[in-house]
Amino acid sequence: MSENSPLDNPPAENGPTPSRRRLDVYDTTLRDGAQQEGLALSVHDKLQIAQQLDELGVGFIEGGWPGAIPRDTEFFARAAKELTLQRAVLAAFGSTRKPGGTAASDPQVRALLDSEAPVVTLVAKSDARHVTAALRTTLEENLAMVTDTVTFLTGEGRRVMLDAEHFFDGYLADPGYALRVVRTAVEAGAEVVVLCDTNGGMLPPQVGEIVAAVREATAAPLGIHCHNDTGCAVANSLAALAAGAMHVQGTLNGYGERTGNADLLTIVADLELKLGIPALPPGALREATRIAHTVSEITNVPPMNRAPYYGASAFAHKAGLHASAIRVDPDLYQHIDPQLVGNDMRMLVSDMAGRASIELKGRELGVDLGGDRDLLTRVTDRVKADEAGGYTYEAADASFELLLREYADGARPAFFDVESWRIIMESPAQGVRVSEATVKVHAGGRRIIATGEGNGPVNALDAALREALLPAYPELATLELVDFKVRILDAAHGTDAVTRVLIETSDGRRSWTTVGVGPNLVEASWEAMVDGLTYGLLKAGVARR
Repeated sequence: MSENSPLDNPPAENGPTPSRRRLDVYDTTLRDGAQQEGLALSVHDKLQIAQQLDELGVGFIEGGWPGAIPRDTEFFARAAKELTLQRAVLAAFGSTRKPGGTAASDPQVRALLDSEAPVVTLVAKSDARHVTAALRTTLEENLAMVTDTVTFLTGEGRRVMLDAEHFFDGYLADPGYALRVVRTAVEAGAEVVVLCDTNGGMLPPQVGEIVAAVREATAAPLGIHCHNDTGCAVANSLAALAAGAMHVQGTLNGYGERTGNADLLTIVADLELKLGIPALPPGALREATRIAHTVSEITNVPPMNRAPYYGASAFAHKAGLHASAIRVDPDLYQHIDPQLVGNDMRMLVSDMAGRASIELKGRELGVDLGGDRDLLTRVTDRVKADEAGGYTYEAADASFELLLREYADGARPAFFDVESWRIIMESPAQGVRVSEATVKVHAGGRRIIATGEGNGPVNALDAALREALLPAYPELATLELVDFKVRILDAAHGTDAVTRVLIETSDGRRSWTTVGVGPNLVEASWEAMVDGLTYGLLKAGVARR
């Protein structure tokens, strides 16, 4: 290990966590991760993910590039009013000023100030070839751009970090200039210089050697930012930390351009569970699996079942050779206790946890199953069957609570009874397409038939159901559908594929997510929508009328 490396003083066997220098964990899911092909985050998505990251306990959340991307500008504006972070600090990403100008007059630099983010992460060229070929300026002007922008922003009261873009490739081509960029940034006031393997082409020995050389030559506080093009992003990050870096960047679920960024959850799990290095607040790592899967649902990108630590298959075992050994001691075929990362061992039966986890989750949701083993077994069997049918409760706590109450109380909470519903879709050759829904329900002691129109079948059903129920339950007027996600399961089956829908509903103060599964979009949406309204009335303390 390098002198003063965050990985110095490995833990004694069965001993306490070692002392170490500060290690900063910096998440860039909302910016670099969002560059993944097929991933498109709304501002609402980004706010939700930021909240999850804060619960995880990362030190910094990079929110995006205000001034360059309108959606990111809106994110920071809304974050200032809507986002309450308990653990993390919000960072705005941007570039140094343009060649030939001044930082004070550069619109994009001003936008970084306008974002109100307390931390600014600047990207700067550190590869001499990129300075002359891509930036089309001189090596000296590039250094001046770094000095001017860092000095200006720190003078305005911002903490500044500098991402040295293409650093490793630049160092191999011209180490002298790459080192000058690092020194210039630190002398101007940057609190850390993050060495970026932008092309993702490095291997751990190279990274370790270069980081150690930079530390020896500059004594600068260093960070590491790796891409996964060689499949070594996590290993490269650990090599950099071992060589003396004290700041590590990555993304949840390894999201990112091309093959992705370093998977931040794998890095922190390796640090804490293999090296004894605390990277998150105490106990936070136990939320890793839940948060990884919740973010997968928010992004609508299927979770990586084979991801280390938090993947659904990370601790899955086939019956046969392993079975007898696992009965004796599960650790005989597992490198850690899965519960340390909030995961669970599976015998390839269900994606959900066992009885103990369900009981704890019930307590969390306010449903005491009382340690009733028979009841817990029946709930577990139901969950297994639901999972096999396409349901997921990882990001649908509201539906899971309704299921628990069904078993604990003997009946599922219900404020109305559905007799039937139907959809008519009109698609004229010219003109606006209209969907019309009719629902028949029993509520408030009456049989009600109501019709609603919408710009699609789900919108029409929502309108019709509310029209029917509002006289009996005026509380529904405060509920709003705020997010809607669809996933086609077993897509290889074509039109026979099962559809899963997640609906997020809000009452203006809090929000909750429900899940529905069906042979088509409408049936799945109806189930999730009914659960969403039912849960809202339940939490409002409304009695059945």
